[in-house]
Amino acid sequence: MDLPSFLWLWKIAAWSMGLTIAAYLVLATTGWFVFRARKARRRRVLLKSIHQTVGVAIVGLVLLLLAIGIVGTLGYYGSLGHSSHLVAGLSTVVLVLLSAWSSTQIEPRRTWARTVHVSTNVTLFFVLAWVSWTGWSVVQKYLP
Repeated sequence: MDLPSFLWLWKIAAWSMGLTIAAYLVLATTGWFVFRARKARRRRVLLKSIHQTVGVAIVGLVLLLLAIGIVGTLGYYGSLGHSSHLVAGLSTVVLVLLSAWSSTQIEPRRTWARTVHVSTNVTLFFVLAWVSWTGWSVVQKYLP
């Protein structure tokens, strides 16, 4: 396919990645405050609700980015796997889905779930940096 027909797709991807990073920062901040409130034995229903809502949003954004990556790469190259961005992107998707799943398992009887959730999100920080770096190198291929 012709590159100019894909420019709208790359713009959506750029905005989605920016929003994903912003959502991650909001999740890290609200997660920290949820943790602090739990340690102080205070209930913060609104804070937890915001954390969960932004969590759902980041899952949607990452899945949108996955779809854009697949459609864009197949449309431009005809196949996948032309850079390390594929591995970085798939790693991001897996970690976000693992984080979302582990968050649904958090309860007093399942002490492992909170550990998995927090560990996954710490790892996600580094994987988001990696996917951003490799994404930037991919974008450079498309720009004149």
